Amino acid sequence: MQTTQLLNIIWVFLGAVLVMLMQAGFAILECGFTRQKNANNVLMKNVMDFAIGSLVFLVVGFGLMFGKDIGGLIGGSGFVDPTSLGLHAKDLSPEVFIFFQTVFCATAATIVSGAMAERTKFSSYLIYTLVISLVIYPVSGHWIWGDGFLAKMGFIDYAGSAAVHSVGGFAALMGAIVLGPRIGKYNSDGTVNAIPGHNIPLGTLGVFILWFCWFGFNPGSSLEAATYVGHVAMTTNLAACAAAVTTLFLTWKRYGKPDISMTLNGILAGLVAITAGCHIISFYGAIVVGIVSGFLVIFGIEIIDQKFHIDDPVGAVGVHCLNGVWGTIAVGLFACKTPAVDGSVLGLFYGGGFHQLGIQLFGIICVALWVCTTSFIMFKTIQHTVGLRVKPREEVAGLDLGEHGSEAYPDFLKK
Repeated sequence: MQTTQLLNIIWVFLGAVLVMLMQAGFAILECGFTRQKNANNVLMKNVMDFAIGSLVFLVVGFGLMFGKDIGGLIGGSGFVDPTSLGLHAKDLSPEVFIFFQTVFCATAATIVSGAMAERTKFSSYLIYTLVISLVIYPVSGHWIWGDGFLAKMGFIDYAGSAAVHSVGGFAALMGAIVLGPRIGKYNSDGTVNAIPGHNIPLGTLGVFILWFCWFGFNPGSSLEAATYVGHVAMTTNLAACAAAVTTLFLTWKRYGKPDISMTLNGILAGLVAITAGCHIISFYGAIVVGIVSGFLVIFGIEIIDQKFHIDDPVGAVGVHCLNGVWGTIAVGLFACKTPAVDGSVLGLFYGGGFHQLGIQLFGIICVALWVCTTSFIMFKTIQHTVGLRVKPREEVAGLDLGEHGSEAYPDFLKK
């Protein structure tokens, strides 16, 4: 084995391990942003979507995503034994490449958990996370990363603004709509009641873990130990910082005080948005992407909650869906020559016209139609068969007791 190949394997494996650690970040972020009576349920879901997703992605999902292309729509080989495909991207061993893609699949599945928190049956959660990892994520992933029709058109999504975050975000949106709001969230006159999370320090730690792990998510997507990963790391960080500062001052202006929970979501929004174009957008382009993300996450979450009465306890739709879409579109606006690319693809603001922008818009529309249609059908089917929502008395008492027979804080006063 050559030194270059060994370095590539080590680099991508470390990136994959960081992306796996994002599960911990999502788990404690969602736990902190929801009520203490549902903490065990939140943690259990985030454990099991990784476990179930890893198994079904190995057996079926990877083949659908990276198997031999069938009409630009799905992969049709590599089922049960994906190593038989003999994939050696950037001289990686097949096993490392499979592991890297598995942890990305798990990330898409876990996004849905937050938007449907505090009122979803645990058994139903296991069903829909299986379907997302088995079919929904791999099919659209094939279009983008597996030699599907979008890849052939020149659609760019470096690390998953569309392939991962928009997929999870659109599924989360459909799930929240079908499931309905939590008891007590909305009044008969249309006013909204805030239901604060029980542990903001825990949520903050979750965001810091996710921010840290994003440097495996984005730079690791190079699939090689290359010099340009420094550029990818810089744009990733700059977008997050710009979004954080934007949400800080915007909430200060709108609410009279700087809001910690919204600022934390702003950081994630910036990270989500830059993920598609972190290799092809300049430093200052990344800052602009982050600024727009800060506005999007604030006004998006407000509109979803106050105007449409879609109850999303952690803001997953505003962070992942809206900013996944924005990040995908931003490639068509800000693509330029960077240390990672030669400048053959340029965005609208760099003299490239509307060509790449049109491809990006078409691609994200296709992803939205696929995920919204399939996930809506999936949630409706679950709702009318095994049931999607817990009983009202279980929701009021908390899912820890009703679904798991245990409490995360047995010695604490209940709220």
